[in-house]
Amino acid sequence: MNLMETKTVRELALEIPGATRVFEQAGIDYCCGGQRSLAEACSGAGVAVADMMNSLELAQNLPAEDEPVSLASGTLAELIDHIVEKHHVFTRNEIERLRALMTKVFEVHGKNHPELARLKSQFETLAAELEPHMMKEERVLFPYITSMETAVRHHRPLMQPPFGTVANPVRMMMMEHDAASQLVKEMRALTRDYAVPPDACISFQTLYQACDAFEKDLHQHIHLENNILFPRAIEMEENA
Repeated sequence: MNLMETKTVRELALEIPGATRVFEQAGIDYCCGGQRSLAEACSGAGVAVADMMNSLELAQNLPAEDEPVSLASGTLAELIDHIVEKHHVFTRNEIERLRALMTKVFEVHGKNHPELARLKSQFETLAAELEPHMMKEERVLFPYITSMETAVRHHRPLMQPPFGTVANPVRMMMMEHDAASQLVKEMRALTRDYAVPPDACISFQTLYQACDAFEKDLHQHIHLENNILFPRAIEMEENA
């Protein structure tokens, strides 16, 4: 068995520039499902392992545009700033834009496309989960991680957090990530991979394109937290 087959999706996503793009195209979950081996992930996605390994080898030569490979080597504070400024801001802005688009498209096309009512409902559930989730991270978890890193760097004792250990809120955040990932998966299935129907207007097309981009950004967002930020924070606290 090739060594690459036995590595986890998380390990490959961190090691290979462009790997997350390859996983995204193949429908392989690299954010919440990052602990599976490549062979297991390929089996679940119905992808030939040999083809995936060839794609990953080609991806090694791609430029690492804002890939976790470089983000993994910086400070936790820098990574948090990146997550908030790039992904949290994008998510909040897109939630507002998608809400308006969902309403507009549903009002015009809902009669002929009943799936839009379900899509709108699922998106509202997703938004209702993501908005307080990001607030908890920004107001509680992220400030603690940043202060912990500062204390470790200056050889000072860690402050005692009200949640006992950083692993406790991390566990909750990861559970919420799982729920969000399931919702976007259901939204994609409902729309048959965001296939635009023949009678779709420009707004309808824009909605599906925006939903697709929202899902891809969410995958990258969760990946940075689940596979880089959270493990490093837990390890730092344990070794302090």
